[in-house]
Amino acid sequence: MGDEIQVQIRGLVPTPTGVGVFLGQNGKTIAIFVDQAVGMAISLSIRKVKPPRPLTHDLIANIFSGLGVRVQKVVVNDLKEDTFFARLFLVQENELGKSVLEIDTRPSDSIAIAVQHGCPILVARHVWEKAQDMTWALEQAQAKEEKPEDDSTPDA
Repeated sequence: MGDEIQVQIRGLVPTPTGVGVFLGQNGKTIAIFVDQAVGMAISLSIRKVKPPRPLTHDLIANIFSGLGVRVQKVVVNDLKEDTFFARLFLVQENELGKSVLEIDTRPSDSIAIAVQHGCPILVARHVWEKAQDMTWALEQAQAKEEKPEDDSTPDA
């Protein structure tokens, strides 16, 4: 794991077209933008809220469970033209031995699965170094969230 940096979700920020997922470690934060459905799935998993009916990531979790598969880790492994790429690592152990399966996936889906399964989210070092530091954007969004809205309206 020397070429991978473990990150935590520092924040989820709604955008006009989806959600910004801010991943950070040691003073640097990167942002991966996801669609609203996956943003909601990540948020529900973070808050440990179970929807009344299974969402897509719940279905995936049920399939993994039925097959005796556990999620080992997620690695954001590439960044090309402002698009992140990721790999999902699955482990299956049975009487025949241990198998590790590496699957190409969107970072949004892999982050949702990682949160749901409590496994590490990692970023390849070369991606971490190449990605723009978005700490300022997260801090700006958090400050805006904390600032009370001016609800005063003039009396007629």
